[in-house]
Amino acid sequence: MLRYIGNRLLAAIPTVLLVTVLVFLMLHLIPGDPAEIFLGENFSTPELLAQVRADMGLDRPLHVQYLSYLGGVLQGDFGRSLNNNRPVLDEIAARLPTTIELTVAAMAVGVLLGFSLGIISALGHNTWVDTLAMALALLGVSMPIFWMSLLLIFFFSVRLNWFPALSTGGLQGLVLPALALGLLSSSTLARMVRSSMLDVLNQDYVRTARSKGLRERTVVLRHALKNALIPTITVLGLQFGQLLGGAVITETIFARQGIGRLYVESILRKDFTMVQGLTLLIAIAYVLINLAVDVAYAAVDPRIQYE
Repeated sequence: MLRYIGNRLLAAIPTVLLVTVLVFLMLHLIPGDPAEIFLGENFSTPELLAQVRADMGLDRPLHVQYLSYLGGVLQGDFGRSLNNNRPVLDEIAARLPTTIELTVAAMAVGVLLGFSLGIISALGHNTWVDTLAMALALLGVSMPIFWMSLLLIFFFSVRLNWFPALSTGGLQGLVLPALALGLLSSSTLARMVRSSMLDVLNQDYVRTARSKGLRERTVVLRHALKNALIPTITVLGLQFGQLLGGAVITETIFARQGIGRLYVESILRKDFTMVQGLTLLIAIAYVLINLAVDVAYAAVDPRIQYE
């Protein structure tokens, strides 16, 4: 197992290096001079602008700048924000717990609703229960995340006044954004769980378990669901990555101070170094999530062996 994880991490290095190249070129392909943005148009003079460009290394050849950037990344130095001159990694570290909190809560909502709908739909195949569950899942997949967020604010904040419209902190402020992201995730999970469960419920070992007189709950959860988890785990990993991306919209709508909102603010302020750091962080997160999904296969199905 450890050898497999090591090989996967080594195989991920070219992907991460390619991401660093693309992220680095972002600074040079996007219109605007980082030095002018750092100084501000009203305070820059040609001499001061040249000095700042030299301090930021923008006067050096492109390949030298990239090697310097890559060396800094390997040492945990993602540069400094053009907006407030603070280290990019410090800004991300300050906001990351808020986004992780939202992502984990949304995933919990998605797993609870998605698995429940999927199992109920599979057990009631071709009945009105199945039709209703899949109609709800289709509605969730089709509805944009920003529209879902606005509907939740309208009903639960404006009409019912149960939860705050702005996520200012605490459990109450987490409910609506977690629901908005979780409902989107649960729709995809419900469809996958239903499909996997329908394949498994018709297998011989499920019929054998029922013929032994086991309770239906034991047959469904212990025998059928466990064997239906392999394809579902793949979707879970993809959904976790998508939730990190969906947090950009959700955190902006609900005014949560996470990396999603920081991403939007950095783009609007043309804080290129911050956008670079955030993009690289999300790319690395996707690589680690894919690795975690592969390792989870063996935990669910002992027949899977990694060489």
